[in-house]
Amino acid sequence: MANSKRSLFLKRRMRVRNKLRSVNAGRMRLSVHRSNKNISVQLIDDVNGVTLASASTLEKDLGVLGQNNIEAAKKVGAAIAERAKKAGVEEAYFDRGGFLFHGKVKAVADAAREAGLKI
Repeated sequence: MANSKRSLFLKRRMRVRNKLRSVNAGRMRLSVHRSNKNISVQLIDDVNGVTLASASTLEKDLGVLGQNNIEAAKKVGAAIAERAKKAGVEEAYFDRGGFLFHGKVKAVADAAREAGLKI
Protein backbone atom coordinates (compact mmCIF):
# COMPACT_ATOMS: atom_id res chain seq x y z
CA MET A 1 0.00 0.00 0.00
CA ALA A 2 1.43 3.36 -0.99
CA ASN A 3 1.95 6.05 1.60
CA SER A 4 0.32 9.41 1.12
CA LYS A 5 2.38 12.59 0.77
CA ARG A 6 1.14 13.77 4.16
CA SER A 7 2.15 10.59 5.99
CA LEU A 8 5.59 10.66 4.38
CA PHE A 9 5.96 14.33 5.40
CA LEU A 10 5.00 13.54 9.00
CA LYS A 11 7.45 10.61 9.16
CA ARG A 12 10.24 12.81 7.79
CA ARG A 13 9.40 15.60 10.27
CA MET A 14 9.52 13.28 13.27
CA ARG A 15 12.73 11.65 12.05
CA VAL A 16 14.43 15.04 11.75
CA ARG A 17 13.09 16.29 15.09
CA ASN A 18 14.08 13.17 17.03
CA LYS A 19 17.58 13.16 15.57
CA LEU A 20 18.08 16.83 16.40
CA ARG A 21 16.66 16.42 19.90
CA SER A 22 19.16 13.69 20.73
CA VAL A 23 22.14 15.63 19.38
CA ASN A 24 21.27 19.10 20.72
CA ALA A 25 20.03 18.49 24.24
CA GLY A 26 19.59 21.65 26.28
CA ARG A 27 19.37 24.06 23.34
CA MET A 28 16.32 25.91 22.08
CA ARG A 29 14.62 24.73 18.90
CA LEU A 30 14.07 27.07 15.95
CA SER A 31 11.13 25.48 14.17
CA VAL A 32 10.08 26.51 10.65
CA HIS A 33 6.72 26.01 8.98
CA ARG A 34 6.17 26.88 5.34
CA SER A 35 2.78 26.89 3.69
CA ASN A 36 1.81 27.94 0.20
CA LYS A 37 1.06 31.48 1.34
CA ASN A 38 3.13 32.14 4.49
CA ILE A 39 6.27 31.32 6.45
CA SER A 40 6.37 31.15 10.23
CA VAL A 41 9.21 30.51 12.67
CA GLN A 42 9.09 29.76 16.40
CA LEU A 43 11.82 29.60 19.02
CA ILE A 44 10.72 26.83 21.37
CA ASP A 45 12.00 25.71 24.76
CA ASP A 46 11.17 21.99 24.74
CA VAL A 47 12.15 21.45 28.37
CA ASN A 48 9.52 23.87 29.69
CA GLY A 49 7.19 23.52 26.71
CA VAL A 50 6.94 27.23 25.91
CA THR A 51 7.44 29.39 22.84
CA LEU A 52 9.96 32.15 23.57
CA ALA A 53 9.69 34.09 20.31
CA SER A 54 7.99 33.87 16.95
CA ALA A 55 7.92 35.63 13.60
CA SER A 56 5.70 35.21 10.58
CA THR A 57 4.81 36.78 7.27
CA LEU A 58 1.35 37.36 8.76
CA GLU A 59 2.74 40.24 10.84
CA LYS A 60 2.10 43.68 9.41
CA ASP A 61 5.21 45.31 10.88
CA LEU A 62 7.58 43.12 8.83
CA GLY A 63 6.18 44.55 5.61
CA VAL A 64 5.76 41.19 3.87
CA LEU A 65 2.14 40.47 4.78
CA GLY A 66 0.97 37.32 3.04
CA GLN A 67 4.08 36.90 0.88
CA ASN A 68 5.88 33.63 0.52
CA ASN A 69 9.15 34.28 -1.29
CA ILE A 70 12.85 34.30 -0.45
CA GLU A 71 12.90 38.02 0.43
CA ALA A 72 10.06 37.48 2.91
CA ALA A 73 11.90 34.48 4.37
CA LYS A 74 15.01 36.61 4.90
CA LYS A 75 13.00 39.26 6.77
CA VAL A 76 11.38 36.60 8.95
CA GLY A 77 14.79 35.06 9.71
CA ALA A 78 16.27 38.43 10.71
CA ALA A 79 13.23 39.19 12.87
CA ILE A 80 13.41 35.89 14.77
CA ALA A 81 17.13 36.38 15.42
CA GLU A 82 16.50 39.80 16.93
CA ARG A 83 13.60 38.55 19.04
CA ALA A 84 15.72 35.61 20.22
CA LYS A 85 18.41 38.01 21.41
CA LYS A 86 15.77 39.99 23.33
CA ALA A 87 14.63 36.73 24.93
CA GLY A 88 18.22 35.98 25.96
CA VAL A 89 18.87 33.15 23.52
CA GLU A 90 22.21 33.16 21.72
CA GLU A 91 22.14 29.72 20.10
CA ALA A 92 19.49 27.29 18.94
CA TYR A 93 19.22 24.32 16.66
CA PHE A 94 17.39 24.59 13.36
CA ASP A 95 14.40 22.27 12.99
CA ARG A 96 13.44 22.27 9.33
CA GLY A 97 10.54 19.93 10.03
CA GLY A 98 9.73 17.79 7.03
CA PHE A 99 10.78 20.49 4.57
CA LEU A 100 13.88 20.22 2.44
CA PHE A 101 16.74 22.57 3.35
CA HIS A 102 16.74 24.76 0.27
CA GLY A 103 14.96 27.82 -1.05
CA LYS A 104 12.82 29.62 1.53
CA VAL A 105 13.73 27.36 4.45
CA LYS A 106 17.44 27.90 3.80
CA ALA A 107 16.88 31.66 3.44
CA VAL A 108 15.34 31.77 6.94
CA ALA A 109 18.35 29.95 8.43
CA ASP A 110 20.91 32.08 6.59
CA ALA A 111 19.22 35.35 7.59
CA ALA A 112 19.06 34.25 11.24
CA ARG A 113 22.76 33.40 11.15
CA GLU A 114 23.65 36.74 9.58
CA ALA A 115 21.64 38.55 12.25
CA GLY A 116 23.72 36.91 14.97
CA LEU A 117 21.81 33.81 16.05
CA LYS A 118 24.11 30.81 16.31
CA ILE A 119 22.44 27.89 14.53
